[in-house]
Amino acid sequence: MPEVREYEASQYDVVVVGAGHAGCEAALSAARMGQKTLLITISLEMLAFMPCNPSVGGPAKGIVVREIDALGGEMARNIDKTYIQMRMLNTGKGPAVRALRAQADKAAYHRSMKAAIEAEPNLDLRQGLVERLIVEDGVCVGVVAATGARYRAKSVVLTAGTSSRGKIIIGELMYSSGPNNSLPSIRLSENLEANGFKLRRFKTGTPPRVLGQSIDFDQTEEQPGDKTPNHFSFMTPDSVYLKDQLSCWMTYTNATTHDIIRQNLDRAPMFSGVIKGVGPRYCPSIEDKVVRFADKPRHQLFLEPEGRDTDEYYVGDFSTSMPEEVQLKMLHSVAGLEHAELMRPGYAIEYDIIEPWQLTATLETKVVKNLFTAGQMNGTSGYEEAAGQGLIAGINAALRAAGQPGFTLKRSDAYIGVMIDDLVTKGTNEPYRLLTSRAEYRLILRHDNADLRLTEMGHQLGLISAERYARFQAKKTAIAAERQRLETTRLKPKDVNPWLAAHGAPDLKDGVLASDFLKRPEVSYDDLMQFAPAPAPLDRYVIEEVTVQIKYAGYIDKEMQSIAKLKRMESKLIPQNIDYDAINGLATEARQKLVKIQPETLAQASRISGVNPADIAILSVYIEQGRIAKVQA
Repeated sequence: MPEVREYEASQYDVVVVGAGHAGCEAALSAARMGQKTLLITISLEMLAFMPCNPSVGGPAKGIVVREIDALGGEMARNIDKTYIQMRMLNTGKGPAVRALRAQADKAAYHRSMKAAIEAEPNLDLRQGLVERLIVEDGVCVGVVAATGARYRAKSVVLTAGTSSRGKIIIGELMYSSGPNNSLPSIRLSENLEANGFKLRRFKTGTPPRVLGQSIDFDQTEEQPGDKTPNHFSFMTPDSVYLKDQLSCWMTYTNATTHDIIRQNLDRAPMFSGVIKGVGPRYCPSIEDKVVRFADKPRHQLFLEPEGRDTDEYYVGDFSTSMPEEVQLKMLHSVAGLEHAELMRPGYAIEYDIIEPWQLTATLETKVVKNLFTAGQMNGTSGYEEAAGQGLIAGINAALRAAGQPGFTLKRSDAYIGVMIDDLVTKGTNEPYRLLTSRAEYRLILRHDNADLRLTEMGHQLGLISAERYARFQAKKTAIAAERQRLETTRLKPKDVNPWLAAHGAPDLKDGVLASDFLKRPEVSYDDLMQFAPAPAPLDRYVIEEVTVQIKYAGYIDKEMQSIAKLKRMESKLIPQNIDYDAINGLATEARQKLVKIQPETLAQASRISGVNPADIAILSVYIEQGRIAKVQA
């Protein structure tokens, strides 16, 4: 075959490669910040596609979606337009772990996001397979597509996802493919290695899809959506909340299912040695669950509709790479699925990732300048984690193209900041998943206050409109005013004691501030309004925020004190040209890890596994002697 001739195509400020959830956010943010942007992807039909669970949100992940929205991203608005069910999870627990989860209409989600991208003035959308970077003197200045088109840019964002040398595995069947049988990206991975990047193989999977009309729903438990309006975007009004939501359904595996799996482990790629990539700890295949948790008599499964215009159901928590015939037997052993018709078999997919310790906190690579990466190619799992990274990578690619300083989120700012810090500081040995337990300041990083934490930043970046910013300011003012009113209004014992007696609580001897009365666990904001009514009706989201801030004030104050200490450590920069070998007293492991990670601040260095407090003390003295300038807190 003749060699494809390269030619100079268009010039852009930012080029984004890949249009999954990371690529869409990256391209939209760069374009909205005024940079002429190209989004190029293997298949336009795969734009914002959901090859695995057609849902958005959940613990920690739902908070990330709120954070994306508060910064001016698109995911929250898009799911609010296209969900078929919405539920608030963990309502019986504290506010730190509450989070929204929405079941998406998979096809509608894709169409809606594609429409948003097509409508963006500064953004061009193009189908194409990018095969290599254009790197000049260690700086990425563009990309080359398989057609020979050379797209030059001031900065480039790679979001290749699981298509990177993707290999699909179903039992003994293996073939080169991206997710959902899309075209894989082979040469880009080879080009990254040629440019000095360290890659490794990860694995993820997806469960079978079955025909809805073949399910016996009478044998399953219904999981309906919430009747109380909830939304991911702070801009979505309650008036558009979906009333005719579709239910999900729950069923369970059983002893027969587990026997079928055990009898066929010799054909399971997970255990036969066929799969080489590392799979996700927190989303294991059903065969992995049966082996690892042999004492459990059953595992719950969720039957989830993939959309309004399809009868295809996703069998959640039943991820598998077993041979198709075994998958059928497994399905037919489950209550409600005895006669289920298989529409798509489950599969495992192996793919390349970039070792994330090769990135800075802006998601720029340390290996090649002006090149940013985001999404699953950085070692994460999940649409939400990908979208959060994509937003930050797109913002920083736009800032770099404009010659401006980079933008980062600290661990105390957002779950997105926790995730990126974990990746670039610690790396990951398995597909990374956000969990509330990963955030040491999770009472600060709640779903309800994402706008209060991040909207100001989004506005400064140019991603929040003037109208939205005015609404945000009005909400802040209303919260502050109501808190001040409650903290200065005193309740009399004679007014509240009858209510306390009726609720089995001890009487008050003296007057009490309304805010202190609200701190009692048995008192709700509505209860308080009987004794200290607001002068005018308040928005329910203002009420929610005031209630959380007052009831958890003591805990929040403690976390804020810890954050203040962290900021002092974050202010101590480590010089880029530091010679760790010249620092006497550092432990060998600490020295090796510091050389590998190249932390930017003393706080980041303290979070590296293998770097102990004694090493940090030595390093701190060295920095002080070097008179390293402090960043602004």
